[in-house]
Amino acid sequence: MISHFSFPVKVEATMAKEKKKKKKKIDQKIGSRQTELSNEKKENEKKKDVISVMSNSKSTSIPCGMPYTKPPLSKKEYEKELEKLQIELVKLQGWIKEKGLKVVVIFEGRDAAGKGGVIKRITELLNPRIVRVVALPVPTEKEKTQWYFQRYVAQLPAAGEMVLFDRSWYNRAGVERVMGFCTEEEVTEFFRSAPEFERMLIRSGIILIKYWFSVSDEEQEKRFQDRINDITKRWKLSPMDLTARSKWVEYSKAKDEMFYYTDTKQSPWYVVNADDKQKARLNCIHHLLSLIPYEDLTPEPIVLPPRQSDEGYVRPPISDQTFVPEIY
Repeated sequence: MISHFSFPVKVEATMAKEKKKKKKKIDQKIGSRQTELSNEKKENEKKKDVISVMSNSKSTSIPCGMPYTKPPLSKKEYEKELEKLQIELVKLQGWIKEKGLKVVVIFEGRDAAGKGGVIKRITELLNPRIVRVVALPVPTEKEKTQWYFQRYVAQLPAAGEMVLFDRSWYNRAGVERVMGFCTEEEVTEFFRSAPEFERMLIRSGIILIKYWFSVSDEEQEKRFQDRINDITKRWKLSPMDLTARSKWVEYSKAKDEMFYYTDTKQSPWYVVNADDKQKARLNCIHHLLSLIPYEDLTPEPIVLPPRQSDEGYVRPPISDQTFVPEIY
């Protein structure tokens, strides 16, 4: 007679066999994961070696952008082309809203490279409720304790929105690294996390576009001097900008390494030659429009209804209202 508290020999054998199979599967998974980690470690070491060679090579030159192949534009030509592109941006805005698209555009580059000027021309005629600019300040003490990408996630677009990041999570690979605001371990983790983070955004349905504005040393200095001499632009210069001038090469090396790890097939960097501000604006806007297929959803001209009759309405005395003084 079989006890109620024991299993038949066959059942025990079957359970032991299943247990052995499960253990084998777990061991295989662990072995596979260890192999992946080992390969990833080797790949990262190779990348570090390549970056080290790039950084230490005496022949490494400071990139200053590709030379222009076309002559400069006249003011009239520039304004004519800009008007055309801004009309197309209005059409793109309507398409984004109608189709519920989620668009993120990142603008990175050297100080005084012209990022702000391009952003201004993009948003000039657009609805700020649909197309908004995000330019985050220095993180608070609380934000410093959060997951690095957390404060940027809060700014991501909902359906029918386009967000323009005037600098972004790439601060970690640039200014934070060069100015010593983060550790090398944090930078290494960023290079591992950023491509995965961006792939996750793309899988969620976000259209992610990244621009790097490249400006030469000579042109940057010229723009800095212009800001120093123009009282209306002096606010654009911060102590950090001035310190960054003395670390030009360090920024170049940091940018090279950032591109090496984050210029991926799914989320490539598009470099804008920004020595000529007008061309940079037109080229960037034209390229942005080319990346998002859209159609013209401009509504037909609106016919205004007649104004309501004011029968029975008595205006209060004008003297009861406070007017702005007429200085001009």
